[in-house]
Amino acid sequence: MRDHLIEKVLYSKEEIASMVQRLGQAVSRDYQGKSLVLVSLMKGSVVFTADLMRCITVPCRLECMTVSSYHGAQSSGTVTVLQDISSSLEHTDVLVVEDMVDTGLTLQSICGHLRQKGAANVRSCVLFDKPARRIVPVKADYVGAEVPDAFLVGYGLDYHEYYRNLPYVGILSSAVIDRDCRQNSSQSKE
Repeated sequence: MRDHLIEKVLYSKEEIASMVQRLGQAVSRDYQGKSLVLVSLMKGSVVFTADLMRCITVPCRLECMTVSSYHGAQSSGTVTVLQDISSSLEHTDVLVVEDMVDTGLTLQSICGHLRQKGAANVRSCVLFDKPARRIVPVKADYVGAEVPDAFLVGYGLDYHEYYRNLPYVGILSSAVIDRDCRQNSSQSKE
């Protein structure tokens, strides 16, 4: 991992911790006395979910789903559930935990999927909102921060599965994405 591949750090480790603490307090306040189930969307939200859970003071269960909607830096336009939750959601309050909402396709699809599984209520908590890329009119219930239309990595966010372990969130250098696009283009011509 080379930091020179990051054009700009948007949020430091400390700024992210403050955001997560604020979100955890809001969730704790709103879910007093309710049967809360956090549904973490893997892999991107694993770091955020772990930190958020430690900031939530009300009892909660954790479920994980693995979904796919991106190929490299591009949204595929379709959401595929690769691994579904393993327990019943009947009569529960579900909070979908996602690292970022951009096109809105994943969040809309997963919330609908979980409602069909019998959840009493489905809401969402995202660390980052990128409204410039929105395709469907979806709005997260809890948002850490609004971010610009750039390719972000770190704190669980990845590019081809790398950079998730950065303790901050930064903008990936366009040179990295351009280089990969050129390599993919030349390989497809061979």
